[in-house]
Amino acid sequence: MDFMSKILIVEACFYEDIAEQLSSGAIKVITNHGLTIEKIGVPGVFEVPGAVSKAWISGSYLGVITLGCVIRGVTDHYDHICREVSRALMDLTVKYNMPHGFGILTCENHEQAWERANVKDRDIGGRAAIACLQMLDLYKKISDGSI
Repeated sequence: MDFMSKILIVEACFYEDIAEQLSSGAIKVITNHGLTIEKIGVPGVFEVPGAVSKAWISGSYLGVITLGCVIRGVTDHYDHICREVSRALMDLTVKYNMPHGFGILTCENHEQAWERANVKDRDIGGRAAIACLQMLDLYKKISDGSI
């Protein structure tokens, strides 16, 4: 296997049913484009940026797809996690010119999350994979001077 044909999926597994739907959508899109996938599971969304950073600097991946879900609770924990994880992932994306598909859901309840993750409904995992592929294409065009 050509290591540079791999797309990394970092999946927060805290809500297993949501994570599996998100991954299913992303995997389908990536494999339909002839690329291979390496999937890393982390306990929750908070751990995603650290795993992405460590894996990306290995130089083994064409792009990254981040998947997971944060559901609002009764404290302000939700707001802190959503803001900080989003910022950390944006910083990594810009710092490393990393083609990145962002598929981390921020929802009020499990029903909203399921609707967004479900491959038969909104398929946010699939959409994140498409975004990653589109950014790969854009980066290639910029590098080739074909834009």
